Amino acid sequence: MSLEFRCIEAEPVPPTAQQHMVRMRDGIRLATDVYAPAGGGPAPAVLVRLPYDKNSRYVFMDKVAERFTARGYVLIVQDVRGKFRSEGATTAWTGEVNDGYDSIEWIVNQEWSDGVVGMFGDSYYGFAQWSAVASQHPALRAIVPRVTSTGFAPSVMNPGDPSIRRVPWMEGAIYLATHWVDNHTYDYKPDYSVRPLRNAFEQAFEMVGSRSTAFDLTVPSPIALDAYNATHPYDARPVPVLHCVGWFDNIGSAHMYDYTQLAKRPGWAAVQYLWADSIDHENNFLHEAPLRDDDDHSANDEALERMLDSYTGPALDFYDIFLKGLKDPGSLPRVRWHLGHVGWQTSEVWPPTDAQTYSLFLADVEAATGTAPGGSLSEQAGTGRVDWRYDPDDLVPSAVPNTWEFLRRYPDESATADRGDVLLFSGAVLEEPLDLTGPVELRLEVESTAPTFDVLAKLVDVGPDGATHLIVRGNAQGTCRGELRLDLGHTGYRLRPGHRLALMIASSDFPLYVPNSGTDESPWLTVAPKPSTQTLHSGVLSLTVTR
Repeated sequence: MSLEFRCIEAEPVPPTAQQHMVRMRDGIRLATDVYAPAGGGPAPAVLVRLPYDKNSRYVFMDKVAERFTARGYVLIVQDVRGKFRSEGATTAWTGEVNDGYDSIEWIVNQEWSDGVVGMFGDSYYGFAQWSAVASQHPALRAIVPRVTSTGFAPSVMNPGDPSIRRVPWMEGAIYLATHWVDNHTYDYKPDYSVRPLRNAFEQAFEMVGSRSTAFDLTVPSPIALDAYNATHPYDARPVPVLHCVGWFDNIGSAHMYDYTQLAKRPGWAAVQYLWADSIDHENNFLHEAPLRDDDDHSANDEALERMLDSYTGPALDFYDIFLKGLKDPGSLPRVRWHLGHVGWQTSEVWPPTDAQTYSLFLADVEAATGTAPGGSLSEQAGTGRVDWRYDPDDLVPSAVPNTWEFLRRYPDESATADRGDVLLFSGAVLEEPLDLTGPVELRLEVESTAPTFDVLAKLVDVGPDGATHLIVRGNAQGTCRGELRLDLGHTGYRLRPGHRLALMIASSDFPLYVPNSGTDESPWLTVAPKPSTQTLHSGVLSLTVTR
């Protein structure tokens, strides 16, 4: 089968930027744009290091620069090594520590620099910030990592709590195979009917004429990378951090894992701040979901201007404190978070001090394979057991083709909830609001007829009309009978009167996740995956709530 693809090349440098080719310690030069404020004179600098073309409409850095320079900051935006205009090999997650250090060193030696540097940005350019933290350059005074993680190799590891064995993430593999081939980006859809599944990407690499080193290092099995040059950011010199988290971000669990781990470390705890919004990875808002054309900031310039207020505003206020010293750090709320369907809240800690753990048991389990409402979420433990099937020839379909921008579609998932291979447990219809304000965890006693099995869970909001919408999700892979723990992430979300809470459990979610082989064989390499039957013996859902 012949695949069609689109090659995305570098856009022109805007007239408001001056591009430099900045030399790294090994002689490789990185393309670096400087946006300077009017008036001249030394000023604090904010560095953004990204792999998505510094001049593309997708990253809108020229628009970001307008807001940064208006507040008196020099904005520096750089294509990372091996991407677009920058030289060097194209290999994700390696080399960023040294390149981050050398880029900061170049900045502080420019006449427009006052010697103080911050960093900013989403996703991979959040990882680049953590790499610079690991480099421990003394000029780095504050970072604002958005919708990101200190982890890496998402196609296999789904970074976050390392104690949970997770289901391989197909979407992460696509990311590596399209963004990390060479200097360009390639847009294509793999042929998922190919077996073994890894060969679907071999077709793509042959079509493009180049391979992804990052893909080869992580699929089907990851090679251990020393991404941080032996010093993990957790162990580096603490710098003030504004964690910008999305409640609907597909790597939000990983970001909150970083936040909660650093909160346990005395040096880091004192300089951590949290800003969490009801957004997805691409900065789409819950209150606008599903998106209309006039709210789509990826194509609509007016919508982009509106989005940039929340995108840059918290960061600039943070830099005014930690780069310019204009206010006392005590003036900034330690935690600012959005309660979905309500609005912005502040607290000194996360979860808020008035939040409590609320446990619901999975009960009436024999009814869970039927149509809504299925089994029940009860304050009392139930008895019994229920089987559900995994059929590699009839996989549970993914709700959206791209969870990076989940809120673009924000689909009704009631049809999936009614499938016979999906367990459904529903709570009572609420008479009063119920606010979810913290972590969500699911613990199951489960076994399978297969040596490995996948469990994918979604906590959903069911409206009075039956419309079913995602709140949080998580997954884990089991290998034997016993307790399986699923981290469903953190959220700030109000369930309104007339709505009910529900839990969906399945063993596939395709093509978002790689289907299980049903054997000991890698799911990437199997030619004939086998069906299996899973048995749920008991379960408890732990919520963090305020009433």
